[in-house]
Amino acid sequence: MEKKMAAEEEKTLIEILEESTPIDIIKYINYVQAPECGVIATFSSTTRDTFEGKTVVELRYEAYVPMAVRCIKSICSLARSTWNLNSIAVAHCLGPVPVGETSIFIALSSIHRVDALDACKFLIDEIKATVPIWKKEVYANAEIWKENKEFLERRADFVNVDQDSGRNCCGQKVQAEVFHQKSFCALKVRVDDEKATETSNGELAHAEIE
Repeated sequence: MEKKMAAEEEKTLIEILEESTPIDIIKYINYVQAPECGVIATFSSTTRDTFEGKTVVELRYEAYVPMAVRCIKSICSLARSTWNLNSIAVAHCLGPVPVGETSIFIALSSIHRVDALDACKFLIDEIKATVPIWKKEVYANAEIWKENKEFLERRADFVNVDQDSGRNCCGQKVQAEVFHQKSFCALKVRVDDEKATETSNGELAHAEIE
């Protein structure tokens, strides 16, 4: 088991990039490329210029990096247990991401396309739903913290869980823990207009996570 986990880590690259560090797409494609694999599947998320009729200037990302890396590693491990994958690379930018630039890039390789394509969709959906990375949309005349659609759907799932069922599993426990961490996004939204309060609440949030 330990050898298997070590082998998986050797073939998994996760990078949360510091502000103003662009994603090198070719680097991650080269990382997952292997002669025994017939498929490389990729996903690239870029900043678009409008949202619901509003002009978008840029997106800004913040993260609790140690937790984010651990969560992405867990997601990659779960993907490997479900699909036959060779190598996985995940990169996410922090700080401002202007229109047209890439904020997150995923690349993975496998022998067959079904594994690669299904796993790629799973990875981005789970990252959006559970990893403590927060997004602010900056418009021409306003800015707002936004929760991902996948996170809102996952939160609704937790609300609808039958508390009397008595069923639980490691996956649910991990998701519940991450859900608790990411709920700080709501706190950040509420205090965004109160700059002094925002700083103290942000420090409190990180202290509780640690």
